[in-house]
Amino acid sequence: MAIELPAPPPPTRDIYTNRTLNLRAIRAIGYDMDYTLVHYHVDVWERRAFEYARDRMVESGLPVGHLEFDDQLVERGLIIDTHAGNVVKADRFGYVKAAAHGTAPLPFVELRELYGRLFVDLRDERWVFMSTLFDLSLAGLYSQCVDLLDAGRLPGVMGYRDLFARVRRGLDSAHIEGALKAEIMQDPASYVDLDPDGPRALLDQKDAGKKLLLITNSEWVFTDAMMRFAYERFLPAGMRWRDLFHMVIIQARKPSFFTDSNPIFEVINDQGHLRPLVGLPQAGGVYLGGHAGLVEQALGLSGLDFLYVGDHIFSDVNVSKSTVRWRTALVLRELEREIEAAHDFHADEVELGARMAEKSTLEQQLAQLRLLRQRRKHRRPGAVDAPQGQIDAEHERIKQALAQLDTEIAPLAERASRVQGRWGPVMRAGIDKSHMARQIERYADVYTSRVSNFLFATPHVYLRPPKSSLPHDP
Repeated sequence: MAIELPAPPPPTRDIYTNRTLNLRAIRAIGYDMDYTLVHYHVDVWERRAFEYARDRMVESGLPVGHLEFDDQLVERGLIIDTHAGNVVKADRFGYVKAAAHGTAPLPFVELRELYGRLFVDLRDERWVFMSTLFDLSLAGLYSQCVDLLDAGRLPGVMGYRDLFARVRRGLDSAHIEGALKAEIMQDPASYVDLDPDGPRALLDQKDAGKKLLLITNSEWVFTDAMMRFAYERFLPAGMRWRDLFHMVIIQARKPSFFTDSNPIFEVINDQGHLRPLVGLPQAGGVYLGGHAGLVEQALGLSGLDFLYVGDHIFSDVNVSKSTVRWRTALVLRELEREIEAAHDFHADEVELGARMAEKSTLEQQLAQLRLLRQRRKHRRPGAVDAPQGQIDAEHERIKQALAQLDTEIAPLAERASRVQGRWGPVMRAGIDKSHMARQIERYADVYTSRVSNFLFATPHVYLRPPKSSLPHDP
């Protein structure tokens, strides 16, 4: 009798592959914590971060106390143009496809005038990439403050770059002083989005012989509180969250953890007291700082033996891939909403594709007719003997058919651009891949919406990418 195996996960919970990844060959899996192992209610967390930063700016003398967080204003993957006071969405080549000045979308004519000859290069300090959900409060507050600056209501602020620096300082101070995290620890149920499948996925990986590592930039007290709240209720009786991990590293200072040789300290008690570490990190230990090379040495493993899973496209994925060659997985929670929206839009997408194919055919026919008229006028080879009136009539017929098609296409295209909020899908910029998608494609071996999706994949899966599509593919 055949064994009934679990059904495949829905598309929202699948793991998507850019480069082949044999999970059986992975011997150690490192995890980030915030927005990776522990997911937060984004609107609640970022609203409070926004409010803390806003209040710091008020204390510095800026009249911004009336501003309120708008969770529809920006999304991850957008780019802040600190020279122009804009937030932009760029395609994979860096060309700007949409933009807003402050909170107002830029009309196409202004967009083309400002960015027609300019492309986004993230190496230029002008551009600030929104690479994590923590950036939503930063960009949202900046956009609203741009409106105030344009209205002359921010005395002493010297332009858009100075404004961005002040907003960032306000947000950084909110995180540094720990007030927001203290508030979360007092009421974690209001902030943490529990997922019982996460602990089960990690248990499967541990039981399969993987060495699990927690590598987070958060401090010990906050890490312990969040992991106890989010994980221990779903673990076997008597098992602590720390028992899941071969090693825990807090205040890792990513991305420096992957690029530098930082000193390491041992956390010796639940209060987070420290002592310098002599020798290598040991199984079951909790450490502060250190670096990837030290972890490799302690485990007797190297680059391709590791998979690192995080939500920050730069600090977690880009740097670990580029410097120590660990395999990488990006957690992109927005993917679930994006896939659901695409599924709901599918019928319109099919219709839009058919209309665009028809439009392309008519445009090609119109181009051929124009060429025939040109050859006839200049008496070039290839000119046809058809009467001029017949050519003109056919030319006019196709122009009218194209105008009618444009009328039918416009509402479909508008709905397509708004499938997911005012900026459209995170992974798309128009019909092309977005700059965010290009970053993911380049640096993340796999990407998925949440850590618990590894539960469905199992620790023994061989993940293969689909064949890459090219414009000339049939």
